[in-house]
Amino acid sequence: MVSHSVHLFNDPGALAPPRMTRQALPDGGFILRHPEPLQPHARSIGAWLDHWAFTTPDATFLAERDLDGRWVQLSYRQTRQAVGRLGQALLNLQLPAGAPVVVLSDNSIDHALLLLASMHVGHPASTISSAYCRLTKDYSKVHGMLDALRPGLVYAVDPAVYGPALASWSGQAQRVFSCDAQRYPDALALSSLMETLETPAVQTAFDAVGPDHHAKYLLTSGSTGHPKVVINTHRMLTANQQQISQVWPFLNHHRLRLLDWLPWSHTFGANHNFNMVLAHGGSLHIDEGRPAPGLIDKTVRNLREVRPNFYFNVPRGFDMLLPYLDQQDGFAEDFFADLEAIFYAGAALPQSVWERLDGVARRTRERPVWFTSAWGATETAPSVACVHWPIERAGCIGAPMPGVELKFVPNAGKLELRVRGPNVFPGYRDAPELTAKAFDAEGYYLIGDAGRLVDPEHPECGVAFDGRVAEDFKLMSGTWVSVGTLRVRAVTALAPLAADVVVTGHDREEVGLLVFPSPAARELAPDLLAERLRAALQALRGEGGGSSQSPTRVRMLDGPPSVDAGEITDKGYINQGAVLRRRASDVIALYSNVPDAQTIRL
Repeated sequence: MVSHSVHLFNDPGALAPPRMTRQALPDGGFILRHPEPLQPHARSIGAWLDHWAFTTPDATFLAERDLDGRWVQLSYRQTRQAVGRLGQALLNLQLPAGAPVVVLSDNSIDHALLLLASMHVGHPASTISSAYCRLTKDYSKVHGMLDALRPGLVYAVDPAVYGPALASWSGQAQRVFSCDAQRYPDALALSSLMETLETPAVQTAFDAVGPDHHAKYLLTSGSTGHPKVVINTHRMLTANQQQISQVWPFLNHHRLRLLDWLPWSHTFGANHNFNMVLAHGGSLHIDEGRPAPGLIDKTVRNLREVRPNFYFNVPRGFDMLLPYLDQQDGFAEDFFADLEAIFYAGAALPQSVWERLDGVARRTRERPVWFTSAWGATETAPSVACVHWPIERAGCIGAPMPGVELKFVPNAGKLELRVRGPNVFPGYRDAPELTAKAFDAEGYYLIGDAGRLVDPEHPECGVAFDGRVAEDFKLMSGTWVSVGTLRVRAVTALAPLAADVVVTGHDREEVGLLVFPSPAARELAPDLLAERLRAALQALRGEGGGSSQSPTRVRMLDGPPSVDAGEITDKGYINQGAVLRRRASDVIALYSNVPDAQTIRL
């Protein structure tokens, strides 16, 4: 591996050139493919760990802060040794065949080791968001997820936090805790499992794991609101990292150093980022902060110390970092010191946020920062398309990678996207009818998103996200509202006041916006905020587009969108339907004529 001091943009072979083939279809649709074939990839997740434990045994793989605030680091050799011991312990427990090992807690080294160990010896792994135990006393959702997963073992950090949810669950899975396990009846301490001596049985179990064996079960509600257990095979996960490395060749020559908070209960943090580090021998510092009040300061502290060379986040995360980059002495210099690329995914990055980040980078140093993004789903491991060339502004979600076929199908005035390739899942667990509905007659996965070519004459310029196929609606006039198009325009017009927006107006006379406020919006006096919002509405009206693209009213919402309430999909997009259902009272207030400080009208 080449030292991280060799800058990405000094390497002419860092990125694969954009190339694409286009096959026309009789119905006016088409298929995009990358002309390069997919190269061979690892048999299983454990093969990556074995490789780096042998070739770079002393390189740091995982790091986290201890209770005293010091970084605890684990090398690849130490990780493989711990995985061997835990794998042996899992074999000794004689868990039911195929029963997953389920984690209820946040990202941590213990969490990572248990997931890696379970996959190493042939048990699927699964992580459930800790919020279902920490932020509520209603455990019905977590119980439903555990019932769907039918785990052989459930792990959590602390029985004081997670014990009540598990105690009231009727399942018989073995309970394991990192601390105070003696306080929970019949629970095991993870430390005692870590003391197990590895035997040849671990290697035998590992050798039996094939590409089509289930590696993970990820839970996703998508845009339907109904949790589904998505099967992730080893083939899906290893093929996807090979696909990424063929269009990002720098991964094979520049050692990644990441700081990441994105939860392993979702595919972005788990399959994209964690696997990218493991597949390419990089290091991952686990960020105990996140883009939320009271926690973003921890992220800033960690960024100053770790100085990652590649930074992944959702748009809200970048938006919350901007005040620190602008105001905190030396933070911009620390953040951009070794940074080569900024990767955003999920929601579209507002162009205003892009420009502010780029402006800080240009003031801080001479070499450019590469802005990049990707698109996919839990069912696609996750990347289908990614940006592997310099782009000048937000909006492009990339182009399909080697081995992927991306089909564009005309549907209600949009081009529906469908996906086929080795990174696409085989189906939902124990749900044959749901699985059958997820694919078309040719075996393409119905991802539910719409897209369009950035340049219709040059498909190699990539694809632009065009919203969800089913989220557009009609006004009372019968005029269709293109939600995806308006949403991006609205977020840009409302910058920097809106973290995101939801478009309203189904069967009404006028289009409106529910606005998730940014930190900048919360700092403004109410009168000034109202003035700025009215000016943004006037600006949108001035751009034209008629009633379907000209909102007449906005309402500021309380707090950010809730992942656990389904307001954000597994891909990180705002779930229009879930927000509108959950916040029906806000929609009523938005269209009411009663004066309301949260609602601004033209």
